Amino acid sequence: MTAELVRGQNHPLSRNRIEIRISADVPVVAGATLSDENGRVRGADGVAHPGAPTLPGIEVSRQAAAEHRLAVDLDAMPETVHRVNVLIALPAVPGGPFRFGALAAPRAAVTGLDGTEVAGYTLTGLDAESAVVALELYRRQAAWKIRAVGQGYAEGLTGLLADQGLPQAAELARGIQEAVARGLARSVPARTADTDRSRRTAASVTGPDLAGTAPAAGFPYDLQAAGDSAGRPAPSDGSVERGPTPDGGVPASGGPGVPAAAPTGGPVDYTHPKRRQTPRPPAPEAPAPADGPPPPVAGDAAGWSMDERLYNQVWGMFEDLARSTAAYRSALDFAESRMEKELDQLLSDPRSRLGSAGDAAREAAQARQAQLADQARAALDRDLAQLTAESEVVEPALAPAYARWDNPVWHGYRVPTEPPMAVRLGDLHLPESAPLRIPMLVRLPLERGLWVDSGVPDGSPFEEAGEVRHLALQTAVALAARLLAVHPAGEFGVQVIDPAGAGASAFAPLTGAGALDAPPATGAAGVAGVLGRLTERVDLVQMAVRGGASDALPAGLDTSRQLLVVNDFPHGFDDRAVTQLRYLADDGPDVGVHLLLVADREEAAAYGPLLVPLWRSLMRLTPVPDDHLADPWVGHAWTYEPGLVPPGSQVLQQVLTRVAAARTKRM
Repeated sequence: MTAELVRGQNHPLSRNRIEIRISADVPVVAGATLSDENGRVRGADGVAHPGAPTLPGIEVSRQAAAEHRLAVDLDAMPETVHRVNVLIALPAVPGGPFRFGALAAPRAAVTGLDGTEVAGYTLTGLDAESAVVALELYRRQAAWKIRAVGQGYAEGLTGLLADQGLPQAAELARGIQEAVARGLARSVPARTADTDRSRRTAASVTGPDLAGTAPAAGFPYDLQAAGDSAGRPAPSDGSVERGPTPDGGVPASGGPGVPAAAPTGGPVDYTHPKRRQTPRPPAPEAPAPADGPPPPVAGDAAGWSMDERLYNQVWGMFEDLARSTAAYRSALDFAESRMEKELDQLLSDPRSRLGSAGDAAREAAQARQAQLADQARAALDRDLAQLTAESEVVEPALAPAYARWDNPVWHGYRVPTEPPMAVRLGDLHLPESAPLRIPMLVRLPLERGLWVDSGVPDGSPFEEAGEVRHLALQTAVALAARLLAVHPAGEFGVQVIDPAGAGASAFAPLTGAGALDAPPATGAAGVAGVLGRLTERVDLVQMAVRGGASDALPAGLDTSRQLLVVNDFPHGFDDRAVTQLRYLADDGPDVGVHLLLVADREEAAAYGPLLVPLWRSLMRLTPVPDDHLADPWVGHAWTYEPGLVPPGSQVLQQVLTRVAAARTKRM
């Protein structure tokens, strides 16, 4: 199964002879640097580029192209090479483009020699950068892994190469660009959407007369759940009307999931870049009512089970809200831009600047702008009404793994016999549709750790940091309880590290019900003991898997999935403990060990850049509503709300009691 990576995420490589495929909308330069364990390149002879395309273990393209295939043989890499950084840059040619932000996001994929994709990464969030480190291949205990980097440089190749320790970076960058210029006439043209529909890109949102801009940022959490299995049927070309029609009108929306005609600028695919269609048995379609669209039905998406259909329907609602809002914002931008053009033309003519004729022209331009804005809002309101109606039907039908804590389904909770496809981590919404909440579903097993930020966010109504810490712990407990509840008895365990014992009251529901594998670990000895056991578990399982000897694991080793909850990190952690935690974050998810940190990153600043890779590898959640998440398709800033238990509710205690009873019975 293909892994779609997000920035900072890593993935193991099961083969050492691979291809790295680069796809872009314009010809780009592709290359690679070979560096030591400290990330330093030994010199110009450690850089593969069009002027010197072949190095031991790697060969890159000899010219700029929209599509690249880099051949990599990791077995042939010198022993001194510990990292291979794959870089992409824009050629320095007259007329540009000069920055990635003006283009659709490029994509890098790692494939086998047979073309089977192992992992992919869409480089969203680029703006003024003209060079970027896309991927990193690195050694880890005699094995190789891949990490999505996405580090861009506005200074271009010079800045990128200098950052890797090359003293003559500017000279080498000029040499690369000269080699590219010599072969640019032979460069491969970019594929269009009509010739290659299968390319996965994060599209920009623009009006017909506006320059393209890249999404603001890539999604900091993994939305793999939206595309690892079937989704609701998408339009044939994935296009959606994003702005006014050429005659100045605003197109009518066909409702959620039904795009209008493509704008003159060409279709933009808003479909999730990893979603694949899964056929299902045909069902008879009820005739649509004469007065509007058919009423929504829970579970009407593709899938073979109700769990899969509801899961796909939720993410279909997410995509529908994203593109409807993108169309609305684009229409407003176009209306404003057209009014400014008309006013500029008016002011440039001395005959129409003053007097009643000028005033009338200004009023007419403003009226046209208001009319377009009203039409765009009316189209959005129609879409929101349909999505709201769908949400009101879907929410009551959700299983516990997808349901809010106030859903009555929890009162009839029974410990499941099989884990679900995904789990709900909270809710998402946009400012234009604040009342409408979309469940935030993430696939299981978790591929990334979770980090609940206990710092006081800017503009927070909470003046005391203690209040936010308390809410952060409540959020962590609710998440841990949900993960316990959605797994079969004995297949998921929770361990807690609370060095100072500050979270004793918050962890009381878990400890009181007997749902933890052991009491929360406190003090330096407790921290070292838990980290040592989990690190040893990861080592043993990794060795067994790599050696194909899973049956040789020690008889007493607990192979169930584990969630490690760490409170008040990095308090109580020395350098050794921090290193162990980073190891668990990087390698633990592959063998069933997951992290959930409750931490304030500012308080951890004393560790300097040591912890930066750890923060980047985790999915940041907040205990209070915050708009820190951005989707990788159109770059919306989504507001995340945690899935807290309603005040005074006993549902959490009831669920944990049943979980503990099932665990005891199984033993």
